[in-house]
Amino acid sequence: MPTLTLITGGSRSGKSTHAIMLATADPAAARRYFIATAEALDDEMRARIAHHQATRPPTFITVEEPVDLPGALAAMAGHADIAVLDCLTLWVSNLVGKGLEDGAILAAADTLAAALRQARFPIIVVTDEVGWGIVPDNPVARRFRDLLGWTNQKVAQAADRVLLMAAGFPMYLK
Repeated sequence: MPTLTLITGGSRSGKSTHAIMLATADPAAARRYFIATAEALDDEMRARIAHHQATRPPTFITVEEPVDLPGALAAMAGHADIAVLDCLTLWVSNLVGKGLEDGAILAAADTLAAALRQARFPIIVVTDEVGWGIVPDNPVARRFRDLLGWTNQKVAQAADRVLLMAAGFPMYLK
């Protein structure tokens, strides 16, 4: 399995399910981690988190980290055989919500891409493609779309493999 895999696609395209399937495919990878970036800030997000938790095999150790992903990866060194990071979309949203400027968010994306490449265990990163629809009608949404697109490019460049999910099926881009 490649060291770093990025899985992207639209909402409910099967990204997380495929990431879990890849992470459980190797029986030798017994120490499986799931890095969750979601924060339960409202009922809808609590329901989404509960759904993901219910469908994730109990063999995963969950690390909830909405912002410091390089720190979470460093803490798993020597402990993890494989990790799923789900997802970059919420991570970028969390950084925007913390009031970071664009330059700081893109620098954080560079730092994350480097940390992902340096990890000594395979990592499967999940993200969303949000730029294929109509142009958002407000500056905040356009800013988010652009920041996520640039972040996805940085991680895809670092990745050994990039998959695009559509209707539950992976298409290999890299």
